[in-house]
Formats: sequence, C-alpha cells, structure tokens
Amino acid sequence: MKIVMLNGQNHKGSTYHIGRMIADKISGDKEIREFFFPRDLNHFCMGCYRCIEDEKACPYYDEKKVILDAVDEADVLIVTTPTYCMHVSAPLKSFIDMTFDYWMVHRPKKCMFRKRAVIVSTSAGASPKSAMKDVEDALFYMGVPSIKKYGIAVSAMNWEKIAASKKEKIDKDTTGIARKLSRKEKPHVGIKTKFLFYMMRMMQKNGWRASPVEKEYWEKNGWFSSERPWK
Repeated sequence: MKIVMLNGQNHKGSTYHIGRMIADKISGDKEIREFFFPRDLNHFCMGCYRCIEDEKACPYYDEKKVILDAVDEADVLIVTTPTYCMHVSAPLKSFIDMTFDYWMVHRPKKCMFRKRAVIVSTSAGASPKSAMKDVEDALFYMGVPSIKKYGIAVSAMNWEKIAASKKEKIDKDTTGIARKLSRKEKPHVGIKTKFLFYMMRMMQKNGWRASPVEKEYWEKNGWFSSERPWK
C-alpha cells in the first residue's frame, strides 16, 4: 500500500505526530512518502490560468509534479494541518489553490476516485472543524470517495506538552482510523460524488466550461459516453 502524507507545516508538531501515527498503524506492507508545505512547494498560485490550457505551463509545474505524481500513485492520502485562525494553514491552502485543475469542474483524475483519505487537524482550544472542511471540500471536488476526519483540541503548544490522558485517547482513536484505512477493497463512490460528476459532465459536454481543452480531455476519457472514472 502506498501512503502519501501532505503536511501543512514544516515542523513536526502535534498534528504531524497524529497523522504519522495513523500511517504507521496501517497494516500490511506499505510505503510512506511525506511532503511538507511550504518546504516542498513554497509558492502561491498566480491566478494566470495557464494550467487550464496546459498543466505544464504552470510556473511551478516541476515542483508540483513531484508531489502530484506521488499523490496519483497513492492508495491513501493523509492530510495534516494545524488550525491557523480557524482555518487551514496558508501553505497547504496554497497547494490546494495550485491543484484546482484536478477538480471535477476542470480535468479530474481517474485515480482520485479510488483513494481513501484522512484529514487530521489540531488546535489549542477552538474546534478544528473549519480547517478540516477546507481540505474536505478540495478532496471531494477532486473525486476522492472516502474521506475521514480527525480533529482534536490538544490544549498544548506542542506534542510534548499534551496531557497523558489525551495522548491515550489519540492512540486509541488513531488505531481505529488506521484499521479502516487498511481495507483492501475499493472505496464506494457515493451519490453526492456521482451527482457532481454528472453535473460537470453536462457542463463540459455543452461547452459551458473554461476551455475547449477541458472538453477534449473529458471526451478522450470517454466520459461523454459510458465510461466513468470510478469503474
């Protein structure tokens, strides 16, 4: 099993530790690759829309490609982000911005419809729900059918200062999450994902989207006929 961790911070704090615990507890033979933002992609989307016509035209394509190739090959994605001002970290948000062409509204990848993902976020006290929702939205619009979330207020500034009782809870919770991620069967694609896909299919087929390149991409994949990315 191939596991890719996308970490919304450079340092290995509480959020990272929890994400890594999940990765380590997934059973069977596995390969774990880690990326850290901003270390591995220290740029912001310029809004130039060059990727709409040609993904290789992005000024940061070479750096993105290393990460996205690993994402494409992964069976499981573990996305970690601390809660910064009630939302996702800025470096991770930048990565999301620079991968919007993966969304179903543009040129979704078949492989994304066959992945499992878990989002991990911690906060000092407030709920991390808003931060996880930012990531959940991106993964959903990319077509990921199985998305789990684990957020917890750790009441501490770093992993070492978290209370022992809370660490025991985290240990138990991550064991349960890892067990679910260890499943071998292909994840089920739900009605919401299919509904969005068919909406985007209609828009692309009628030429209501940003570029003829996108319509050509959909047609080449056979999605205007009977082919579907989850089959």
